[in-house]
Amino acid sequence: VQLQASGGGLVQPGGSLKLSCAASGFAFSSIWLYWIRQAPGKGAEWISAMNIQGNHEYYAESVKGRFTISADAATNTLILQMNNLRPEDTAQYYCAGDKWWNYGMRSKKEEYDYWGQGTQVTVSS
Repeated sequence: VQLQASGGGLVQPGGSLKLSCAASGFAFSSIWLYWIRQAPGKGAEWISAMNIQGNHEYYAESVKGRFTISADAATNTLILQMNNLRPEDTAQYYCAGDKWWNYGMRSKKEEYDYWGQGTQVTVSS
């Protein structure tokens, strides 16, 4: 089982980034897929989730309207399109998977069935 996030980098406020998460070793299309982030000195924050089979997607209020989650079942890739980025979006971003929808109540690695390596996003002028 492997999840590998990529696509992070340095971007100016108002800019955009697209994160990808390559998944392998589990039934990608049949579980819930999540993005979680952790800013320096802060706790981890759930920001988005989706389920391909049920065609559901959810967002934290902090990113709603700016971020879009999607997935390519053919390539087992989870995507997070981030627009209108703000300095407070600076964080390490992680992708994760779980059999269940957790209503955005879980943000720790040990609370998920699958957890990937993160990618750093820095929003600064």
